[in-house]
Amino acid sequence: MKTQEESKMKGALCMAVASALMAAVQTAHAQSSATLYGIVDTSIRYLTNANPSDDSQVAMGVGPVTGSRWGLKGSEDLGAGLHAIFRLENGFDLWNGQLASSNTLFNRSAYVGVSSDNYGTVTLGRQNTPLFDQLGDVFDPLTVGNFDQDSWVPGALGYGLRSNNSVKYDGKFGGLTVKAMYAFGGIPGSIGAGSMYGMTASYAMGGLILGAGYQQNSDASNNKFRVVHLGAVYAFDAFKASAGWLHAQDNTGIVNIYMGAAGSPASNWSPKTNGNRIDDGFYAGGSWQATAPLLLTVAGYYDKSRNALNADGVTLGRGTRYSATVLAEYSLSKRTEVYGTVDYIHGTGAAQADFPGRNNQTGVAVGIRNVF
Repeated sequence: MKTQEESKMKGALCMAVASALMAAVQTAHAQSSATLYGIVDTSIRYLTNANPSDDSQVAMGVGPVTGSRWGLKGSEDLGAGLHAIFRLENGFDLWNGQLASSNTLFNRSAYVGVSSDNYGTVTLGRQNTPLFDQLGDVFDPLTVGNFDQDSWVPGALGYGLRSNNSVKYDGKFGGLTVKAMYAFGGIPGSIGAGSMYGMTASYAMGGLILGAGYQQNSDASNNKFRVVHLGAVYAFDAFKASAGWLHAQDNTGIVNIYMGAAGSPASNWSPKTNGNRIDDGFYAGGSWQATAPLLLTVAGYYDKSRNALNADGVTLGRGTRYSATVLAEYSLSKRTEVYGTVDYIHGTGAAQADFPGRNNQTGVAVGIRNVF
């Protein structure tokens, strides 16, 4: 039979083991996290020449710089400076409650990976391309805007701003940030068809940031789209100025379609391959934190195209487009702001195919955004 002292010792040992397990569970819980986050944003916008009859339009729609979204992101500490991470992010249309992309729940992001404190991050899934990150996070004055009138240079020339089936590396070493991605095409009999690869590098020196990027997309028939980006940003006091150049060559036919505003001839085309469309797009702008709650942003975009489809959808020609946007954002709190924007766009030559009616449009919008 067990003595009383043996029983006490066993009980104490069990208590110690239980306490250690509880501490381990609590520590593991503290080192893991999952966060629900999102943005709800919508605007009311007046737009001229909104259809082939050149009628004006008043409508509720997407915000000028952020679409509504919600997501889950998480991290688990694996030890030795390693972390398992994931992100699932859905985009939706606030004004009608529908998915921003039909039949795709996590259209903005769906990836998992491992992050190292010293060597960077590797992720797999559906992700932003490095070029999208470079333009949206740093260089484009409007962070790749949503209105057709202020997003077309970084948006349309950055074909495939997100990629499925992708492996991505993101590393930061002092002032240098490098990113690279490869997306598998998954088409039997061809490694290149349907694939994508891209890389960017940015270097920060005080208030100055210089960046360069390259991206290539291949369609299912292995036709190519290629784009090069060079940009610069300089921040001083309450001001930030940026400028950049994108040079694109497209044989997939997609850029002819992406450059078209809603209701335009271009928006209804099917891709016409091997046209060798070439675009040189330029952007410049700046922002000013006028007061603690008030941020003012101006942006200008210009594009010159060669071998672009004319409005007949058959012949090729040259075109030019330019636009200007002014955006004022006023913070009501750390999470909520109201804003107003005015924009104008004009096109000539083959670019007239990108407009539903006259070759210009003016937009005026007001909206509200809440971040959680």
